[in-house]
Order: sequence, then C-alpha cells, then structure tokens
Amino acid sequence: MKPIVIYTKNFCPYCHSAKELLRRKGWTFTEIDVTMDSEGQKEMVRLSGGRKTVPQIFIGETHVGGCDDLYALDQSGKLDALVNG
Repeated sequence: MKPIVIYTKNFCPYCHSAKELLRRKGWTFTEIDVTMDSEGQKEMVRLSGGRKTVPQIFIGETHVGGCDDLYALDQSGKLDALVNG
C-alpha cells in the first residue's frame, strides 16, 4: 500500500468526507492539519501545484487533488489500484 497524505482543516466538511472514504476502505493515512499552520499551508500549496483549498490528497507520489477527485477515482474503480499499485 502506498502512503496516503491528506492536508485538512478542522472545520472542512469535504475533509471529513474524504477521510471517511479512506477509513471505509480500511486504509491508514497521515493527516496534516493546516488550520493554524501557515508553514504547512505553504507546503501544501507548493506540493499541489498552487491549490489552496482543502483537502489536498496525495497517494504515494501522485497528487490526487481534493475530495471530489478522490470520490471520482473511487467511482471509476481506479482508486484501489492507485493505492495498492
């Protein structure tokens, strides 16, 4: 299983939804809460190619994007292969 990293903010419903999908799949992930972390936010923006919204999700070296992107990958059947590939 590739490592999963998710950048979040504590008040974000999309972050909660993305984490719930990952938990339902039984996958562990590293959560980086950038609510009050300006350096973490800068790192997230840099790694995501300029995206400032949360969540930002990374699987291994692949930037998945946000919550909608994660769910789209799952619905297309490609999420499991990405994580387990």
